[in-house]
Amino acid sequence: MAHLENLVLCRESQVSTLQSVFGERQHFSFPSIFIYGHTASGKTYVTQTLLKTLELPHVFVNCVECFTLRLLLEQILNKLNHLSSSEDACPTHITCETFNDFVCLFKQVTKAESLKDQTVYIVLDKAEYLRDMEANLLPGFLRLQELTDRNVTVILLSEIVWEKFRPNTGCFEPFVLYFPDYSIGNLQKILSHDHPPEYSADFYAAYINILLGVFYTVCRDLKELRHLAVLNFPKYCEPVVKGEASERDTRKLWRNVEPHLKKAMQTVYLREISSSQWEKIQKDDTDPGQLKGLSAYTHVELPYYSKFILIAAYLASYNPARTDKRFFLKHHGKIKKTNFLKKHEKTSNHLLGPKPFPLDRLLAILYSIVDSRVAATANIFSQIVPELTSVPVFLCFVCGMLPQHGLMSSVEVHTRDPNPQTLGCQGGAHELNHYTMGLAPLYFLMKLNSCQP
Repeated sequence: MAHLENLVLCRESQVSTLQSVFGERQHFSFPSIFIYGHTASGKTYVTQTLLKTLELPHVFVNCVECFTLRLLLEQILNKLNHLSSSEDACPTHITCETFNDFVCLFKQVTKAESLKDQTVYIVLDKAEYLRDMEANLLPGFLRLQELTDRNVTVILLSEIVWEKFRPNTGCFEPFVLYFPDYSIGNLQKILSHDHPPEYSADFYAAYINILLGVFYTVCRDLKELRHLAVLNFPKYCEPVVKGEASERDTRKLWRNVEPHLKKAMQTVYLREISSSQWEKIQKDDTDPGQLKGLSAYTHVELPYYSKFILIAAYLASYNPARTDKRFFLKHHGKIKKTNFLKKHEKTSNHLLGPKPFPLDRLLAILYSIVDSRVAATANIFSQIVPELTSVPVFLCFVCGMLPQHGLMSSVEVHTRDPNPQTLGCQGGAHELNHYTMGLAPLYFLMKLNSCQP
């Protein structure tokens, strides 16, 4: 279709394959289709455009928004119910708890005349989140056509390969379709298609060529490149608007836009400021160094006790427990020296990574390294185990602020509560497994005391 080719650029082979798999409206299509590719490769746009253009009955659900089984199943059923009901009628809200109920309710909803003699498509975007839900959900969706005896096709959209989805127990294999990354020629064609009507296509294509020459090596995301193209185009055409240059004076146009493209290069993907703030900075010609965003802060100031808790966590995770007496007690007695090293001690502890440690050991080290007496107050415990079940707040905070230092790692914190009823745990012990900040080198932590943001 000519109209479809104008809407979907550089994805002719994928569109042709999908049309072949869909077949005629009344024909039974493939039970499940798995579409994968990197972000901004056109998976969602092509699928939605194709279904809307061909006017096929479909339901589109984002698995990030529907993060529980109930939300996901109810969203699908209610959207289908809305499709099958007339425009004047007000469809009732359908509730669904389990996948077994979903199969029964799906049969009832698809009995409507408007959905009888044609294929119904269920599109699940960000399908990788299905792996975190119930074990029977993904195999059930793959065999939904068989389970319901209805003409339905489930389309899964994901950024990861099918091998990461396949359960160990086996499942129905879907039809797999790959969306490759856009080449520089494809990006040139797609971005040039968005040229403003007041300027010629050749003028905007020259601008896109300059933009890709600057950003293509560091950014190949179509969405981000489109965002950058819209933000910086006013500066590119500014000499033309002022009458200082013509559309063919590429050299003068490049000189005008070059500093602004370099400034934009510093914040690719970060979105530190809104588009309106960026335009204001462009007009005021603000120095890039005055841009106040995450990249402007290379140091983080932590609360007083948080610094010592962080140091204590570092010492507990990298030093063996048997060395605590020697390091933290003044009168630790005689320690027998031996040259015998176990096999696992021949490797540096920093190369092996942080080890799990008990919470009471962390507190014991904390009390020994702080000069003044530390009372076991809520202020201390709120920084270590907020809400009694999560990891330290300051660790999560630093985790988000210091990824550029390579300080991220997985730390297991084992705690034991003498009163299990207070935590809702049985047996008195529970294990907290979280991704927290990798415990930073000690010299870096000491410098936090004097750093200014």
